[in-house]
This record gives sequence, C-alpha cells and structure tokens, in this order.
Amino acid sequence: MPTGSGVRDIRHLYPRITENHLRFLEKWGLIKPAAGAERAYDFNDIATIKQLAHELDRSVPLKTALRTLAAERAGQLHLDFHSTNTATAKVVALAPRQTNAQLPDRAAAPATGGAFPFSDPQAALAAKYFVEGSRLDDGDEKKMESAAAAYRKALVIDPDLVPAIVNLANIHYARDELIEAQALYERAIGLDPDCFEAHYNLGNIHHDLGRYPDALVCYRDAVALNPGFPDAHFYLAVTLEKTGHSPEAKPHWRTYQELAPNGEWIELAREFSD
Repeated sequence: MPTGSGVRDIRHLYPRITENHLRFLEKWGLIKPAAGAERAYDFNDIATIKQLAHELDRSVPLKTALRTLAAERAGQLHLDFHSTNTATAKVVALAPRQTNAQLPDRAAAPATGGAFPFSDPQAALAAKYFVEGSRLDDGDEKKMESAAAAYRKALVIDPDLVPAIVNLANIHYARDELIEAQALYERAIGLDPDCFEAHYNLGNIHHDLGRYPDALVCYRDAVALNPGFPDAHFYLAVTLEKTGHSPEAKPHWRTYQELAPNGEWIELAREFSD
C-alpha cells in the first residue's frame, strides 16, 4: 500500500465507506487528507477510516461512531502503550553480568523465586527484593506501590541492578510519569546497552510524545537485540509509516504476522504489508 491512498483506494478497501462518510470524518477533524488532484490519505487517516468501517459493519449509527472516534481523537494507531498487557516489556529474571570486586559472582536468578546462588550476601539480598517486586508486579494496581518499593530496596543495595531499574521505570510509565520512566530507561541503557526491554520501552515513550525519529532509533535497536519480539516489529512498522517510510515498514509488518499470527493487530499488519 502506498504512503498516501486516494478515495478510490479507500472505497476498494472499505466498500461500506462512502464519499459522504469521508467528508463527515474531515468535517469532524478526524482525518486530514492532503490537497491535490485527488485527496490523499496518510497512514493515520486510513487507520481511522478502517475503524469507522468496522463500526458501520457492526451496525453502529454513524453519529455514535463519529462521537467514539472523536473521543479517541487519533484512531487505532495512536496507541496507548499501557492499554494492553504486552505493551511494556518487563524483565523477569536476573541475568549474569560483570560486576565490581565487591560483587564478583552474579549467577542468573529466576524471578519466580527459589534459592539465590550468590556468594555475596548483598547480591543475594538485592535479588531477593527484585524477586519480591517481580511477584507483586502482576498488573494489579493495588500491588503497584508495593512492587515499586521492593524494586527500590533492591536498588538501594545494588544501584546498578538493571532489571530492577527497568521494572521500576515500567511502573512510572504505567502511572504516566514519563519523565521519571525515561530517566530510568536511559540509565538502564547506559549500564547495559544490550538491554532490549529498556530500548523498546523507551521507544514507547518517544512514540507517545510524538518524537518519532527518537522512537525509530529505539525500536530499531530493540529489534536488533530481540528479533523474535513481535510488538517491537509492529511498533517499528507503525513509526516508519508515520514518518513516511512505508517501503521500509513492510518487512516488519510481515515479520509481525509470522511471529504473531493471532496477534491483536494481525489484520492491520496484513493490510499494510501488501
């Protein structure tokens, strides 16, 4: 699909959508086609049109559908990154890493608990608090502050414990405390440039704030570090489309389909990979 699609393309993709529907969307300020011999619709416009077509297919009255779209403002692809369980990448285990002389031995410790195979008692205590935080950090808002407190305790003992930094940042992010979350993700990347979760989640923040070039850098790094994570490909494709790089987005749409054949955005990925 080209970066800009005209009225005929839209009518072919969504037969329920008429010229009047398009003009209603324009009147409500929900789409802004580029002027020219034929009005051209960009990626965000097409996503909004798709959503209207879906509502009409469900026999939702046009005015109701328009009000819903107006409330959402930017349509399907102005994604709320903490609206789904898969939006934020969480670190679930302590991985081995090089440390200083005081903490010489950091074997992997599963976040599910159990014995802590550390020779240093402080390392074991930091791991204990991390595991406690991870257990509490299950998406339940009532447990969120307790989880954050446990991560902070781990960081008091080991300020460079990247998994605790990332997961604490995720909690700030879920609370829309983006400044705090961004600072923590950037600190995690400074300590561990190979931390996929920090790159991916920092990309989400940049995307949320409309800083698409910065988001592209983060998502590209995330995909390079973990090519098997479907949402990284999806959001990289979304951001590429939004910045006018549709040809570069297509491989990532296809990869998302391969990795998540039943994913939330599979139909959209199929549509934009053609």
